[in-house]
Amino acid sequence: MTFKTLSATAAAALDRELMSTCAFSIDQLMELAGLSVSQAGGDGLVAARHLRHYGYSPSIYYPKRTKNDLYQRLTKQLEDLNVPFVDDFSEALKVSDHVVDAIFGFSFSGEVREPFPAVIRALQETKLPVTSVDAPSSWDIENGPPKTGLGSTFNPAVLVSLTAPKPLVKYFAGRHFIGGRYGPCSSPEFSYQELQQRVGFVPPGIAQKYDFELPEYEGIDQIVEVDSSGQKL
Repeated sequence: MTFKTLSATAAAALDRELMSTCAFSIDQLMELAGLSVSQAGGDGLVAARHLRHYGYSPSIYYPKRTKNDLYQRLTKQLEDLNVPFVDDFSEALKVSDHVVDAIFGFSFSGEVREPFPAVIRALQETKLPVTSVDAPSSWDIENGPPKTGLGSTFNPAVLVSLTAPKPLVKYFAGRHFIGGRYGPCSSPEFSYQELQQRVGFVPPGIAQKYDFELPEYEGIDQIVEVDSSGQKL
């Protein structure tokens, strides 16, 4: 597999195409992304629900609630499972074994605003393993960690790149997974069975359009671990 990356602009365009050409909804993409993240270590709220069903005891720091219907429904699902929402991130770290960093994602740019500076400081100081989704929080999608100051020493143990790696991956030193196994929409190049067996992911024509190659997923796995050159481990 060639180790190619998707810029923030290309990643956003790809998501839009999956929701148009391939007829996925934002709910479906978020579910599949969250499932991938839960297997590696989804998007945050979805991953927490899957982790709860796996038998873990997640808690969630979610200081800025939104009125968006999708997020309200995800929150309700977690509340129904008695997953606690915590107010103090630093205190929650003291009774945790692992952290899933799903604060900003690949669309982040600019400075880290309140209440998140304290969270980023805690992430870069903690001895707990941290799994970041698509982009370690505070990192620039193209240029990686800040050169100095807040977030400059934050390098998580695990990175889960959804769909394809982003340019910042060249600054990352931990375990790297590619996830987000969406499953194919129609393609004249391969049969449905061939697509499921070979990639089970973004259709080959769309991958070619955005100039990245598709990983091969084993069985029902939602993630593939790759090395620093992009080769499957």
